[in-house]
Amino acid sequence: MTETQLQDRTVKGLLQFTIPTGETPVTQVSDTGGGRTDPKTGNYEMKEITIHDGRPTADQLDMEVQGYEFLKYDTAVTDFTDEKQVTEIYYPELEKLLLEATGAKKVVIFDHTIRIGDPEKRAALGVRDPVRSAHNDFTDRSAPARVRDLLPADEAEERLKHRFTSVNVWRPLTGPVKTDPIAICAWDSIGESDMIPAERIYNDRVGGILNLSYNPAQKWTYFPDMERDGVILLKCFDSELDGRARWTAHAAFEAPNAPDPSLPARESIEVRTLIFY
Repeated sequence: MTETQLQDRTVKGLLQFTIPTGETPVTQVSDTGGGRTDPKTGNYEMKEITIHDGRPTADQLDMEVQGYEFLKYDTAVTDFTDEKQVTEIYYPELEKLLLEATGAKKVVIFDHTIRIGDPEKRAALGVRDPVRSAHNDFTDRSAPARVRDLLPADEAEERLKHRFTSVNVWRPLTGPVKTDPIAICAWDSIGESDMIPAERIYNDRVGGILNLSYNPAQKWTYFPDMERDGVILLKCFDSELDGRARWTAHAAFEAPNAPDPSLPARESIEVRTLIFY
């Protein structure tokens, strides 16, 4: 496929970016994670961006370079709203996948989030909505803090002496995904000043994420019409400082014009992990 043909395989999408002001944006996270309804501070803007179809070059993606990968990886889970199936079937499936994909020594899966675009179904299940604000899930401060939160003290300090990463695994619950598809901004297109540290205040702790400010040099990718057997691996942190990808940015995007009400609402699950080498 020629460069011109690859450039033609694009769509326009709307994403929310954070406007840098020198102040730290803060989100008060509700018990169920209200998503767009959670109270937050900060200044934001909606931008129309060009988003490239990643399918033609999916086999060239490398988590150590771009910070994400697209894979086909089926699951034995029949109902992702069944917590027992998710923790007893899906978590072990992903642990196996990530050990093989990264060559790591240990994978700790510490939570998951289901996101549903349909307001009535979302309310009935008490789950979250797709996030349209461009962000990355960890900062240089919050990633080591999460290790200390989740591991016994002695083990945490020993693990922190060596390389560790965080990878999110994103999967549709139904397909093909026609609304609120996830877009990813590659590590190698994010400028040094594009990321803005932000705080997320929970009932029992204060977490940190990186919000993204707009930069026209950023390159965004998505994988159209994803089905239930597809997953995206998103690197959200890497402790190494040797030039490899340390994180990405991601968000759901919407069409610049009014969405088609006949299209099915997105349903997805993202699983968060810590990976130790």
